[in-house]
Amino acid sequence: MAPTLLIGSCEPFSGKSAVVLGLGRQMLRRGVHLRFGKPLATLVPGEPLPTGEPLLDADVRFVGSTLGLADTQLIPSLHLQDPGLVEQRLLTAGRESAEALADLRQHLALHGGEGLTLLEAAGSLHEGLLYGLSLPELATGLQATVLLVHLWIDSCSIDPLLAAREALGDRLAGVVLNAVDPDGVEPLRRQVAPALERLGIPVAGVMPRSPLLRSVTVEELARRLQAQVLCCRDRLDLLVETLSIGAMNVNSAMEFFRRRRNMAVVTGADRTDIQLAALEASTQCLILTGAGEPLPQLVTRAEELEVPLLKVDHDTLTTVEVIEQAFGHVRLHEAVKATYAMRLVEDHCDFSSLFQRLGVADAAPTR
Repeated sequence: MAPTLLIGSCEPFSGKSAVVLGLGRQMLRRGVHLRFGKPLATLVPGEPLPTGEPLLDADVRFVGSTLGLADTQLIPSLHLQDPGLVEQRLLTAGRESAEALADLRQHLALHGGEGLTLLEAAGSLHEGLLYGLSLPELATGLQATVLLVHLWIDSCSIDPLLAAREALGDRLAGVVLNAVDPDGVEPLRRQVAPALERLGIPVAGVMPRSPLLRSVTVEELARRLQAQVLCCRDRLDLLVETLSIGAMNVNSAMEFFRRRRNMAVVTGADRTDIQLAALEASTQCLILTGAGEPLPQLVTRAEELEVPLLKVDHDTLTTVEVIEQAFGHVRLHEAVKATYAMRLVEDHCDFSSLFQRLGVADAAPTR
């Protein structure tokens, strides 16, 4: 059976898919035959349950398409982590840890005889325990090497890594520290990385925080807000990186808007002055809250500037909360994000030790 590399994390939305894309591209450049899958498929809020066979997670389809993998190189998921399905299993079958792993080993033995099997684990260290598909269980059952992707805020971020090191032992080959304050990347690389190495946690990369990778499409915001789209439906693929609230006077608002980029602006439906000011700035969508309808000249101007105009039933506070929860908690499914993620991984990660451990170090990389 081909060697297996697991990409895991201590908490959800840590950046695993970005690292999978960057690492996968580097493997393919070395001529490695790559197979990719997620043993435990997941859904983000609002996604419909997948239908048909085989069960392929949306991330698997996107990574496969981006990297140019054939359908035969995509590994079907064994189970779906959905509250309803989890409850059904809990009440009927209970925990049968050997079953899923045996199925996965059999599949890999039949179809994964060459190259490398790349698997993305569930969101946290222990997610999937009910199915026997948690990260430590996969690592042990598949005799897999593990690379962690970990959000790094400050030195208190070390505790989950130490817990992972305890659970994974020598199967942990390294960690990519992600979403680091850009000014802290080099100090972290120089000072903290050697300390982690001494604790048995090799650092394969330190990646800066990226507003683009945390961004969310206007379409996703409209879906989460259950918003009425008043214009520019063909521009819902615009990416929102920041959030602004138009609650000040118009002069202050204009000065504030000039300092922001790729905004979603939330303001009351009666604040036409703020709305028009926002349209002249780097605004990706304008979200109107409260009673009342926008003036026709506002809709006309939004159409001229190709800025989607959304109307919501929520109050401003609820609307802001929904939007803030979306940043950094959506799938990486846009081509521009994928391209940027692969470049970010190439610029900030060094997988030479990992390649050597997996036996692909000798393959010559190509551009």
